Amino acid sequence: MGVVILLVMAAGVAAMLTRKLPTGFALVLLAVAIAFIAGAPLTGENSVLDTVLQEGAPALAATMVAILLGSWLGKLLDETGIAGTLVRKIVEFGGDRPVVVALGVLAVSTLVGTVTGSAPAAMLAGIIGIPAMIAVGIPKVTAAGTILMGIAAGMPFELPIWQFFSTALELPIPTVRGFMLKLFPFALAAAVLFVLVETRRRGVEHAWSLKSASAKPVSRREQLGDAPWYALLTPVVPLVLALGFEVAILPSMLAGVLYALLTTTTRPREMNKRLLRTLYGAFEVAAAPMVLFIAIGILLAAVKLPGAVESLEPLVKAVSPQNPVLFVLVFTLLVPLCLYRGPLNVFGLGAGIAGVLIAAGIYPAVAVLGLATSYNQVFGVSDPTSTQTVWSAQYAGVTPQQVMLRTLPYVWAVALGGFCVTAATYL
Repeated sequence: MGVVILLVMAAGVAAMLTRKLPTGFALVLLAVAIAFIAGAPLTGENSVLDTVLQEGAPALAATMVAILLGSWLGKLLDETGIAGTLVRKIVEFGGDRPVVVALGVLAVSTLVGTVTGSAPAAMLAGIIGIPAMIAVGIPKVTAAGTILMGIAAGMPFELPIWQFFSTALELPIPTVRGFMLKLFPFALAAAVLFVLVETRRRGVEHAWSLKSASAKPVSRREQLGDAPWYALLTPVVPLVLALGFEVAILPSMLAGVLYALLTTTTRPREMNKRLLRTLYGAFEVAAAPMVLFIAIGILLAAVKLPGAVESLEPLVKAVSPQNPVLFVLVFTLLVPLCLYRGPLNVFGLGAGIAGVLIAAGIYPAVAVLGLATSYNQVFGVSDPTSTQTVWSAQYAGVTPQQVMLRTLPYVWAVALGGFCVTAATYL
């Protein structure tokens, strides 16, 4: 049965790669198929309807709420002008020095990446940042890559990501936080190295801002002006609470929302309108990832069924290296499999594979955390199908494949660093 399950998984990957089915739908169908192949009954204990669908769908509810709060905070950073002000101040400080401007935009992207991810994060930093970098002579591919590398550098501190890995891998938040702190130096070093190397290697290109890009920042500046200096601390508030005071993730993020609202709105009537307007807008942004997390929860419930674990355990154990050196070597070579929604993409079939590795006892859960988070650093930057990569590339006027080729060596090195830490610490 294990071979049949693997063949069904391969068919699911093919359906996602060829875009025959949306990722969320494909994962749900895959979960139901795995459950039936594993011998699960239709109803009752360890069943398709009651266990896989009923219990699996809300399994990542805390993550979905965290995603919603992150999207809400992102909407506030946009509407109140906080994100735009941060980028403009950096650009004004950098002047006509391309490397300084790029490093400044990278810093803002990192800060935004701690709040929210995907296309909203890229837009918050990139709407002004990408045209500004192009205007001072930074190549278009480098400009798009700078935004993405910055977001990835902030990803180890993105609180919804902490919640996702904590719930999906059944690990306490302090354990997730501890590994993320170890991964951050690799992500930051790669991001800074990308800017320093690519801006110098490619030289200065005298290309000006895109027409479609230049109009929007000016109009937003006219509408919003600069946010107060104390409001610019908004992205730091959830981090200080979660890291410094170990406040739970959801209250920390809600505190960030309230801080942004109180420091940028003076009239109570306007505060109420902004509160509701940005919340409703956040639901639109968060809808797609929330659907995906429902599907991932269902898939995790399916692969953890006793029949599925029993069928897959000998096969997965046979190909899973236990020696630390082989562990690092094998999983480093497999990095491309997390691209193009591949089988190691943690926001797809990779979540199911992670569940199998833990349920079968092949690796400790914290080692699987190291694998998943390291692969996620690659996916978040270089995958041509990820929304942030597509948006950044198209906004800069290049293709996602060009961005992938330029950024992949750097994030591959980040994954290697994560695997080394995992092997040295947890194996």
